[in-house]
Amino acid sequence: MAVFINAEKQQFHLTNGQVSYIFHVMKNGHLGSLYYGKAVRDREDFSHFQDYGNPVPNSSHIYKEDPAFSLEAVKQEFPVYGKTDFREPAVSIKTIEGSHITDFKYKGYKVLEGKPELEGLPSTYVDVEAEATTLQIFLEDKNLGAELTLNYTIFRDHAVITRSSSLRNNGSEKFFIERLMSTSVDFNHKDFIMHQLSGAWTRERYVIERRLEHGIQSVSSARGASSHQHNPFLALQSLSADEHQGEVFAFNFVYSGNFLAQAEVDHYEQTRVSMGIHPFRFEWKLEPEETFQSPEAVLVFSDEGLNGMSRIFHQFYQRHLIPPYWREKTRPVLINNWEATYHDFDADTLERIAASASELGVELFVLDDGWFGKRNDDTSSLGDWDENREKLPDGLDGLAEKIRGTGLQFGLWFEPEMVSQDSRLFEEHPDWIIGKPGEHFSYGRNQLVLDFSRQEIVEYMYGKMAQIIRKAKLSYIKWDMNRSITEAYSRSLNAEDQGKFFHKYMLGVYSLYEKLTAEFPEVLFESCAGGGGRFDPGMFRYAPQAWASDNTDAVERLKIQYGTSYAYPLYSIGSHVSAVPNHQTLRETSLVMRGNTAYFGTFGYELNPLELSEAERQEVREQIIFYKKHRELIRDGVFRRLKSPFQGNETAWVVTAKDGSEALAGWYKVLAEPNPKKEQTLRLKGLDPSAEYMLDGSGVTYFGDELMNRGLNLSREFNGANGVQAERGGDFQSQVFYLKKIN
Repeated sequence: MAVFINAEKQQFHLTNGQVSYIFHVMKNGHLGSLYYGKAVRDREDFSHFQDYGNPVPNSSHIYKEDPAFSLEAVKQEFPVYGKTDFREPAVSIKTIEGSHITDFKYKGYKVLEGKPELEGLPSTYVDVEAEATTLQIFLEDKNLGAELTLNYTIFRDHAVITRSSSLRNNGSEKFFIERLMSTSVDFNHKDFIMHQLSGAWTRERYVIERRLEHGIQSVSSARGASSHQHNPFLALQSLSADEHQGEVFAFNFVYSGNFLAQAEVDHYEQTRVSMGIHPFRFEWKLEPEETFQSPEAVLVFSDEGLNGMSRIFHQFYQRHLIPPYWREKTRPVLINNWEATYHDFDADTLERIAASASELGVELFVLDDGWFGKRNDDTSSLGDWDENREKLPDGLDGLAEKIRGTGLQFGLWFEPEMVSQDSRLFEEHPDWIIGKPGEHFSYGRNQLVLDFSRQEIVEYMYGKMAQIIRKAKLSYIKWDMNRSITEAYSRSLNAEDQGKFFHKYMLGVYSLYEKLTAEFPEVLFESCAGGGGRFDPGMFRYAPQAWASDNTDAVERLKIQYGTSYAYPLYSIGSHVSAVPNHQTLRETSLVMRGNTAYFGTFGYELNPLELSEAERQEVREQIIFYKKHRELIRDGVFRRLKSPFQGNETAWVVTAKDGSEALAGWYKVLAEPNPKKEQTLRLKGLDPSAEYMLDGSGVTYFGDELMNRGLNLSREFNGANGVQAERGGDFQSQVFYLKKIN
């Protein structure tokens, strides 16, 4: 791993033997991109990568005597507005005179061993300096009195480069940042398929593919959260690539608020990828001597297709994003009472559910919404974080003690960013909500949003939550956020600073997470936003797992979990078995199917064990035993997608040990087919081709090359004539296979 610098030619090369990223200083002092892709050897001079000598018809050019040098026709590192490039810039600043023209020129560089933290923001990290090297490039606009710093970090063991930017006002007058992307990358062609993860509540992170064409193709959120609708992820797949081979360039944003990720194809078929805070409703006044720091973008390069991209993301986030305490920590099998009781419960009911769950092998009981204030439905009490003594006469600490007496850990649901109009908190502090006084307030789930851009509100909520964590000795917190932000206005900000609101709100959320996780590192936080509305890398810096979706239907979860796996590790995906008919789709699937889907994540239950038959209870016992046996493989193994639910009736995936010694594969078929074909197999990936594997529970062995080239036999399917010989049939079929190397 190294950062090679040719000071004379002003060329910079970041490489670690897996990926290379090369740029230089152009003749106008701006940064030009030379190469990004599979690692190339360093050499003294990369000038032959440049192509600035070819005049472009009818284009604007910077120098009168050099009509060939136009920013419209070159690849750039951090493009500006107003200097012959008419594509969207990475930075836009408005002066008090109303000018938007910037001219950031190269000033110098600095190389740091390791990776500095970003103040106030979540970011990836290293344990020791040798794991990464950071290059800082300093650019200056002398007319504006502004210094722009571009941060590039390359990691020793991953084909990953992280980028962020910061702006400092070194002048004598304030100016306004209207746009500051975290990364901008130019490609010299448009021959890509763009992948995005989009959807809505209960169908988050569906895989959407499109061929890049002229114009702007983007995903974004202006909802105050990264959103159910679009994930802060974008990938460009070369046309010859697929799941298992070929080049993929992927981008992920370590941020949980408003974002923009876009690919712009110009009239020369050049592609510009930009990722950063959404410019809509963003305007940051920067006074003299102040600095603004952008969030971090993660850039991944794979020459092993989309699965290769995902493996890089998974391993990188496991090592360099989630809290160190939880990297290799086994997560408990939990049961959440929400779909079992909703708001209608008392202490006796909860204790009986916990005792029954403990008998089945569950390890953690989570008390969801309804334990506080006078909360018997979703119309009141958010903000009043004191236990409801009518439901819990012995208090939270008394209930927690009884739950622990059954052998379970105890966890609790919070929604700290929200307040009900019918609450003591609102009565005492009506000025704490978001919105302009005297104007109409919109509602979502009968609740209003607290102004987390104000530090006193963050401190108040920290005091309430920390007190409860200590009092009830919590092992787990589910942190929910159930509505988008409307009427985005803070009473604490003046007119010039209202454009800061959305970002300051996220800084407040991160501040509360930071304080709580620093004081209680052994408490497992699970993020949630009406399900999967804030499933992003920013959250994972504090909460190592997230509730993937409020939709627990096993069939829909195939798509949700498949899409989520593009960028996020299995052990970050909250995946539970729920009751049927499913509460979100009314679909009925077998308990086996529900378990087989939920295994590939952080396993748990959303049902009432008191309502299960004895046969169902035995099935649950066996599921929990199975999951506990394999959860370290699920946590630490290499995940590969095999069949896509977006392309057919079947879904399949496999997790293999890094050394190929074992594998856990899941196969699913949604709808039955008449007279299906006779021979049915599942081709696996990631095994040792020369090794012999035993299929658990069968006594049958296969060699690795057989499993990967011919495939694993699926059980016999009903075809209308094979009667009792059929081992499976009907809708919603599934099988999970465990294979272990025996030689």
